[in-house]
Amino acid sequence: MDALFEPLADTTGASIDQIKLIFCLLFSYPLGSVYIRVPASHPELKHVFSIAVTSFYLIPVLQLYGGALQLLFAVAGTYYLAQRIQTHRMPWLVFIFTMGHLTISHIIRTLDEAGYEKMEISGPQMVLTMKLTTFAWNVFDGRRPADELDKWQTEQRVVEYPSMLEFLGYAFYFPGFLVGPFLTFNEYRALVSGSLYKAAEKQEDESRALDRMPQRLVPRGRKRVAFRKMIVGLMFLGAYVVFYPEANFHVTIEDEFEAKRLISRYNNPSATLSVRRTDRWICRIIFLQFCGFCERIKYYAVWTLTEGASIQTGLGFTGYTKSGGTRWEGAANVKIWNIEFAPNTKVLLDSWNMKTNIWLRECVYKRVTPKGKKPGFRSSLATFATSAFWHGIAPGYYLSFFFFAFVQTAGRLARTYLRPLVLPPSYVPSRDAPPPPQTTMKQLYDYLGIIATVSLTNYGTLPFMLLTIDDSFVAWNNVAWYGHFLVGGGLVFFYCGGTVIIREIQEIRLKEEGIRKQREELNRLVRTGAITPSSSMSPPTLPPLDQAAQELEREFQMREEK
Repeated sequence: MDALFEPLADTTGASIDQIKLIFCLLFSYPLGSVYIRVPASHPELKHVFSIAVTSFYLIPVLQLYGGALQLLFAVAGTYYLAQRIQTHRMPWLVFIFTMGHLTISHIIRTLDEAGYEKMEISGPQMVLTMKLTTFAWNVFDGRRPADELDKWQTEQRVVEYPSMLEFLGYAFYFPGFLVGPFLTFNEYRALVSGSLYKAAEKQEDESRALDRMPQRLVPRGRKRVAFRKMIVGLMFLGAYVVFYPEANFHVTIEDEFEAKRLISRYNNPSATLSVRRTDRWICRIIFLQFCGFCERIKYYAVWTLTEGASIQTGLGFTGYTKSGGTRWEGAANVKIWNIEFAPNTKVLLDSWNMKTNIWLRECVYKRVTPKGKKPGFRSSLATFATSAFWHGIAPGYYLSFFFFAFVQTAGRLARTYLRPLVLPPSYVPSRDAPPPPQTTMKQLYDYLGIIATVSLTNYGTLPFMLLTIDDSFVAWNNVAWYGHFLVGGGLVFFYCGGTVIIREIQEIRLKEEGIRKQREELNRLVRTGAITPSSSMSPPTLPPLDQAAQELEREFQMREEK
């Protein structure tokens, strides 16, 4: 079957496996239109359909014969463990079983020196691992008292254990099987039964009478949104084909990258050595930002394509807009705008590989936290280790995650101490608080936050793509270790007295704001007649909130006596 894909691979410069992957993602669109037309009254047909399509992708197209058997083994093992083991250890045993199996695949991939251009079984197995471990926790939650569960656990708990056919249909749900995003078992069951659209029933009552297939209730707009995602995904794919060969992270370790200069006149031997070095570093750092974007667009392409294919099957419906349009946001795995213009690392991480973030939060972060306690350092460390281990055993993964742990700490300190300085002193941030006013200082802070976040992201993900320690250090050295200096300098500032200085500044601002408000209140009382200036009467004394307020009262009284 490779002969069908070779001409396109030669034309685009992509590997045959990459062309096969794109074929599978695009072929899922017409298959999704068939899938959604299978009557909800015959759920077994939908299960068989997904199993058949995924088997077609794995065996004839991708030729992953042994890989398909491995995945079937993981599915069968999880089904048996979750059903037979009734103790609280069950989810952890499933976790160890699936993650251990995945680690073996990662080791084999590393020994084979397989690059990102080769499609092998560890990619789909990573998605399947999220599905299987989440299912185990959902089954465990279904056996617990409802009052012990939080909102997500209550919504996703599995009370009625599925048949093997239904479980296979869930595990091999074809649109997101190869690259994600994953979905929970209850989401799959709601998709198959049609209960996913119950919220739309009242608004769809009139149109249902005109529906050619009245037995299914699928809100309008599905195809439009799905094919819009497909177009966006293909655009990113085209940009990847055009720019990636000349702008990727592997370029940063080549000799040509070291020779890059920003201004050609610095080739003049009369320029000082320091000036020429600075010029080369600035040029490399700027070019690195473009390389980082080109590295991300391949993920934008495949995740947007698979999101559209999932929507085509009916997955992802999240309700209606105020104008009555339908929203299909439940299958999204990435928010591109939030990533490229993220004001801080929290926004960026929350917008990248979103389904994996949910898995880590619900199946690791919360689960390792002792009952009755809030998640802390132990929970964060376990989540970090799981994420790195889930990605693979290459040391570059651990370099990136270790670096971003410090980035998050520095970002949290900046948000806690620096951000209040650009907001009104009286503004109290909370979930219910209105957005802060966009003053000039606040806008400048946001712009600098975007530049810092994106540049640190591009710097920190170098090891993630280069994989080896040697290549990672060469690349970091070629851009003057700027990420380490930025993050390290910030941490040194905050932990060596910077927080004390900032707190003192903020206290002064709060006092000045208190004086200003007291003065405004007194002036308002005078203007409204609530206080009548009189030489025989002293103005009423305000509550002595602090010394500044008392001084303001004395100043007002002296003016009256004059």
